[in-house]
Amino acid sequence: MSLGLKYKNQESIFEEKTVNGVPFLSYPMFERTGIVRHGFSTRLGGVSKGSCATMNISITRGDAPEAVAENKRRIAAAIGVQVEDMTFTQQTHTAHVEVVEEADRGGRFLETDGMVTNVPGICLVTFYADCVPLFFVDPVKHVIGLSHSGWRGTVGKIGKVTVEKMTEAYGTDPRDVLAAIGPSICQDCYEVSGDVIEEMKTSFDERIWEELFYQKANGKYQLNLWKANEAVFLEAGIKKEHIAVTNVCTHCNPELLFSHRATGGNRGNLSAFLALR
Repeated sequence: MSLGLKYKNQESIFEEKTVNGVPFLSYPMFERTGIVRHGFSTRLGGVSKGSCATMNISITRGDAPEAVAENKRRIAAAIGVQVEDMTFTQQTHTAHVEVVEEADRGGRFLETDGMVTNVPGICLVTFYADCVPLFFVDPVKHVIGLSHSGWRGTVGKIGKVTVEKMTEAYGTDPRDVLAAIGPSICQDCYEVSGDVIEEMKTSFDERIWEELFYQKANGKYQLNLWKANEAVFLEAGIKKEHIAVTNVCTHCNPELLFSHRATGGNRGNLSAFLALR
């Protein structure tokens, strides 16, 4: 059954799934590898109230602890992972990526926006409400990565940092990596000021600036984080045919997805999940 998401174009990279009444998005590209369990949550299927209604598992949004606990149980069962295996980031818009080892299972990394691991069962979890989820799967070395990329993380090229961390820790060849850009704010909805664009200019080649942003009559800019992170993937050595770019905008779907800008910050968090089988 369709969730009623508004797509920016017809070529969706997602499959909409509902398991035990809990909807989530999955990537057929990753499912075909047969080595991961994964998903991206919506606002639906949980028990939270108010601005966090209903599927929020973040402890930083003022949600009731018992609601967060029940939501974790529900989304874990739907995706096929264990709550005690969920390993979290406390994100601060950096390009810092941590290697997750067996001893870290079920823990939380502070001031960290990305994680990589080769440990089966550990479920990497990151949080979003307009920023860009970045998924990485190396089906050859059986390594995964999951990173959160706002505009600061994009300037810092956290996508490239994540691939480099996978290579350094586990010998990943970037040419083997399958990578996806998840639901996040689209260029049409993402107005930024000139200081953000000046930061973008320091990190991205002038030849692609017109693909990344344009200035409006009011002096503000519309920024394309999807295209910017795709460029980061390519710079990291990932093959273009191995990259899946979202066509779902969080801001365009505020009833189904949490959006910081659509709610003025009064919201819960969406979550990305990625685990090796």
